[in-house]
Amino acid sequence: MSLENQFAGWTGPSSDTEQEKQERTERMIREAIAAHAPLNSCSLEIFAKGSYANNTNVRSDSDVDVAVKCTDALYWEEEKEGLHLPSGVYQGIWTPDKLRMELVAALKATFKNQVDNTGTTAIKIHSGSARVDADVVPCFSFRRYMVGGTVRDGTKIFKTDGKRVVNYPAQQLENGQAKNKRTGYAFKKGARLLKRIENAMAAEQAFKELPSYFMECLAYNCPDAVFTNLTWTDTLRAMLMHIWNGLQGDEPSEASDRWVEVNECFYLFHPAQKWTREDGREFAKAAWNWFRFN
Repeated sequence: MSLENQFAGWTGPSSDTEQEKQERTERMIREAIAAHAPLNSCSLEIFAKGSYANNTNVRSDSDVDVAVKCTDALYWEEEKEGLHLPSGVYQGIWTPDKLRMELVAALKATFKNQVDNTGTTAIKIHSGSARVDADVVPCFSFRRYMVGGTVRDGTKIFKTDGKRVVNYPAQQLENGQAKNKRTGYAFKKGARLLKRIENAMAAEQAFKELPSYFMECLAYNCPDAVFTNLTWTDTLRAMLMHIWNGLQGDEPSEASDRWVEVNECFYLFHPAQKWTREDGREFAKAAWNWFRFN
């Protein structure tokens, strides 16, 4: 098989069979939550997130991420102090501990002996013959008040180790769709291509394993023009060259020069991230050498 044919094949999403399993898994999670009476008094929004929701998942990463957001309580932050005057403090029963406890009970009632609640963030559901692995993430409504009067709506996760995480899944979905449309629907294919290469190199111990979302963000920070090449070989070359060149040196001091996550609400590189500029740079170098580009 030629490299071009291999690359073209690696741009594809999950197989039809895997997609059926993913959809079945999400549906069963929704049904399990709906059937759990104690959760009926909680206003919930249930939605898929991550690679599955954004259609950037690949055949070897076919798990499902589902957020279960309690909208009874709204947590908030300010970009600058004084931007928001709170109208009151939530006095209801839905604390992070209670939401997690009831979700675990709901899922255990449906997925017998397949629920793992030992992690600090997600409630894991192990796969079955007709399902894929799933991560169910309890969270709450979150809003960040910005200078200029705008707001960012997202989710706030309360980890069992006491840490808190803010995510912006709606912005990730919207921005990914917009870039995909601008690039003639090539961006998501390019993101899948990087993910497949990362998986293959990690499997052969040619490079260390890196998060799937990091690959998607690296693709997102490539200019739209990179995705207009006529072949996937040329597109991959252009992506790897941009990643390698763009991540030389230290993190820029100017905000406009810094790379961002797909949601554009966070910088891609900062001390709390799971990855570094060097990771991205060295991944590009390793992939270039792996395919013996010149």
